[in-house]
Amino acid sequence: MNKQIRSGFTLMETLLAIAVTGILLSTFLAVFGPAANTIRRAISVQEADRLATALEQELSTLRQEEAGQFNTSFDKAFEWVSNSSSLSNATILFNYRGDTGQIVNGQLAPFVGVGSPGEDYIVQSVVRNLGDTGSDLENLLQAVEGSAYVVQMRQLVQNANGGLTPAQAGASLSSSQGNAATNAADFDDAVIAFQADFYALGSNTFGYINNTLRQGGTDFTQILGEPLFSRAMAVRR
Repeated sequence: MNKQIRSGFTLMETLLAIAVTGILLSTFLAVFGPAANTIRRAISVQEADRLATALEQELSTLRQEEAGQFNTSFDKAFEWVSNSSSLSNATILFNYRGDTGQIVNGQLAPFVGVGSPGEDYIVQSVVRNLGDTGSDLENLLQAVEGSAYVVQMRQLVQNANGGLTPAQAGASLSSSQGNAATNAADFDDAVIAFQADFYALGSNTFGYINNTLRQGGTDFTQILGEPLFSRAMAVRR
C-alpha cells in the first residue's frame, strides 16, 4: 500500500492560527499599550518641567548685558510679565548647543559646527525676550536643538470666591490690595504670582520668529494654536 503524505495546512488550522495570533496581539497591546502611553506622558512632563524651570531661573537672574537695563532681576521680571500679552515682546524658550571652549557674557557661545556632544558642545536651555533689541537671540537660534516655545504670562489675581485666576491679557499688574503698578517700584507686594501658558512655535528659525511674532499682535491662539500646557508660577524680590 502506498502511504499518502499530507503537506500544508487545512483551512481550519489556518483560521485557528489567525485566531490565536489575534488573541496574543490583543493581550500584548493590553499589557504594553498603557506602558507606552505612560512613557510618552513622562517625556511630556519632563519637557514641561524643563521649560518651567528655565523660565523661573531666567526671571530670577540678571544677566551681565542686562545690568544697565534693569536695577534688579525683579525689575526685569516685572517688565517681562507686564509686556507678555504682546507677541512682539514674546518670551522664547529653547535648547541650544553651547560651545564648551568659548564663553561670551558669562554663557557658552553657540556652537554651529560639527562636533561631539559633551566634548565640543553642551545642550543648554535658554530664555530670551523678543522685545530686547540687544538680545543675542538670532545667534543662539543658529545652534538651536529641537523645538522652540513661546510663553505668555498673566498675573494671578484674587477672584470673588477668594481663589486666584489669570488676569485679562494686557491688564496692568496690581498688588494684593488692588493698587495698579506701572513699574516694579510701584508694586507693593514682594511676589508676582502668574500663570504661564506655553505654546509651540511652528518654526525655530529667527526669520519666522522675528517676522511672524512681531506682526502677530496679541492673539496667541490664532497665531500659535492652543497652549501645550500651563503652570502657576511666582517670582520674588
